[in-house]
Amino acid sequence: MKKFTFLLLLPGILIAQQSADVVFTNGKIWTVDASKPEAEAVAVFDGKIIAVGSSKEIHKFVGKSTKIVDLKRRRMLPGFIDNHTHFMSGGFQLQNVDLRTAKDENEFALIIKKRAEERPGKWITGGDWDHDLWKSGNLPTKEMIDAYTPNTPVFVNRYDGHMALANSFALKLAGITKETPDPKGGTIVRDPKTGEPTGLLKDEAMSPVYRFIPDASDDDMLVAARLALAEARKFGVTSIQDMAYSNGERDIKTYVELNRRGELTSRMNCAGYISGWKNLARSGIQAPFGSDMIQIGFLKAFVDGSLGSSTALFFQPYNSDTSTRGLPMDIVTSGWLERWATSADSARLQLRIHAIGDSANSLLLDIFERVISKNPKWDRRFRIEHAQHIHPKDFKRFAELGVIASVQPYHAIDDGRWAIKRIGDERCKTTYPFRTFLDNGVKMCFGSDWTVAPLNPLLGIYAAVTRRTTDGANPNGWYPEQKISVKEAIECYTINNAYAAFEENEKGSITVGKLADFVVLNKDILSVDPVKIENVQVHLTVLGGKIVYEKK
Repeated sequence: MKKFTFLLLLPGILIAQQSADVVFTNGKIWTVDASKPEAEAVAVFDGKIIAVGSSKEIHKFVGKSTKIVDLKRRRMLPGFIDNHTHFMSGGFQLQNVDLRTAKDENEFALIIKKRAEERPGKWITGGDWDHDLWKSGNLPTKEMIDAYTPNTPVFVNRYDGHMALANSFALKLAGITKETPDPKGGTIVRDPKTGEPTGLLKDEAMSPVYRFIPDASDDDMLVAARLALAEARKFGVTSIQDMAYSNGERDIKTYVELNRRGELTSRMNCAGYISGWKNLARSGIQAPFGSDMIQIGFLKAFVDGSLGSSTALFFQPYNSDTSTRGLPMDIVTSGWLERWATSADSARLQLRIHAIGDSANSLLLDIFERVISKNPKWDRRFRIEHAQHIHPKDFKRFAELGVIASVQPYHAIDDGRWAIKRIGDERCKTTYPFRTFLDNGVKMCFGSDWTVAPLNPLLGIYAAVTRRTTDGANPNGWYPEQKISVKEAIECYTINNAYAAFEENEKGSITVGKLADFVVLNKDILSVDPVKIENVQVHLTVLGGKIVYEKK
């Protein structure tokens, strides 16, 4: 039942005014709304913002049943939006073996040994290992773990997801031998002396092993989703743009079920794999389609691999391995990517395409330009996911074609530890080029790429404004000319992400009429030294006016 108070505006004239369900007051609110950037209080009714202003102004919306939340001068921002996660994979990763912190080959092997002893015969997956943390810098091999896992299949990925290590048991299951040829868009890494597989598989070469990993049950899916949602709540992420193309409909069904149960505490915006574009088009679905909790109509694909796996596609060879300049995906070399992209765009489905190397980004811009020339005009909002390494000639093309740079800033301070070894100084100058994107009028949005990087948006903001690499080697910033301001980084995590999903009228700023999604921080990131932002924590997460997380 709607609630009203009555205000006497003129003698003898009463007008009805809504009473708020909840009022957040006495805060320092950065609204990300240029027409009213700062406020002290906000009133919420039925999950939406009905007033923004001073504490005194908003007090008029307090009724008998209004809940009042005293922010105690804490900083409030719009709820964070993450532009690129593998959300269900994140939930499963929280249950799987964690190799990210392994300091060397021995620790890597012992972690796997322990898990094999705990669950003999059960698949060991997950991992997120990073050999660049090891003193040797050597890639792992199956021989490191075979003695500990003779009857246990192992397939653990590098943290970028473009390379994984299989033990001999898993290779045998998948039928991968010395005679197995490299698939298109993939590489079976081999011992240079014997030609035998080392256990490392890159990109499309991973598919034969994945086919043998058992599917999760419906209950397993619910457990993983709940774990992932708890992680999002903790970090103030109220909207997720999910790139989990591999699980497709099962992920969406899981989110629908949790929403039905009242357990979905982040709004889900889900991309499917581009090869399935016809299924959406036949249903008449166009971007965006759905409710304010779950949306579809978006498509994901890959042009190349990753820098860490030396499969990102560049114009020139790698400095670290002059025999290669990267690896284009099979759908690129076959022409299917352009055909699917043209057809999907004509059906008004949004394209969100992965490109990392400078050649991959340029190639994708060429495809987008041809799609625009062939298809009728519409508000298509092309996205290049990652857009990590850009040739100087292509920045203006991003802007001219209206292509959104969908980037993940934490990668800059992670990859910055070793990127120069892979591609040299000159190419690193336009690597993670946040400042150059903005200066060229490119719409840029931010996310995490979780589980490749931490889900925490505050770490992403820290990375974008300081560019201090995780090894401490660049205290003034790695290529510091690419730093951006805290306010710009907040926009990239809020209103720009909303725009990138056609949702700028519903979320992304604290504006009357929009969804009441907020994050409240324990420190003010607009006033603290930027180097301290990485230690700031979320105090409250609010979804639709309801507090879904409170730090105790």
